[in-house]
Amino acid sequence: KKMNCFDNWSDESKVRGGQTDPVSLMSMVTYALQQYHGDPDRVFAVGSSSGAMMTNAMLALYPEVFKAGAAFMGVPFGCFATTDGSSWNSACANGQLIRTPQQWGDLVRAAYPGYQGPWPRIQIWHGTEDNILRYPNFQEQIKQWTNVHGLSQTPSYTDRPQWNWTRTRYGGTGVQVPVEEISIQGVGHDL
Repeated sequence: KKMNCFDNWSDESKVRGGQTDPVSLMSMVTYALQQYHGDPDRVFAVGSSSGAMMTNAMLALYPEVFKAGAAFMGVPFGCFATTDGSSWNSACANGQLIRTPQQWGDLVRAAYPGYQGPWPRIQIWHGTEDNILRYPNFQEQIKQWTNVHGLSQTPSYTDRPQWNWTRTRYGGTGVQVPVEEISIQGVGHDL
């Protein structure tokens, strides 16, 4: 059975203009902005599973285009890279690739060397019982994006908007913080 997931594993998917899925998506965004007179200040990326991986990729590769993103049940940008030609990275999927915030952040910064503009805001969602892209990937994404934004690993705000949700904000307490994460207790690879 062939998986029909976004390319988040190839070398080309980690490079701006790399002639794979991120370039295809960027072409669609550019077309929509031009053809339908879209508002460039309201371009967002949202996705689940491989779409969450692609959300992380689009924010890393094209930070000047995307104002924010929401990644549901994903992994950090650069985590899913493979060297054996396959499209599946078990160590990443199983949450076994643990890196420092600096190492994760460096992968994002390397996607667009020399970029000096603002980084997109991101919201990260994950269920604690995810058996496809395991829960440790949640913390690794938080480490990545707080580092990219130059933020402390210490949350600025935490609350529980629903009984099994824990929402944590970094870099502020309001609704427009640079990094926000929602952990959902007892939920799997389906929000």
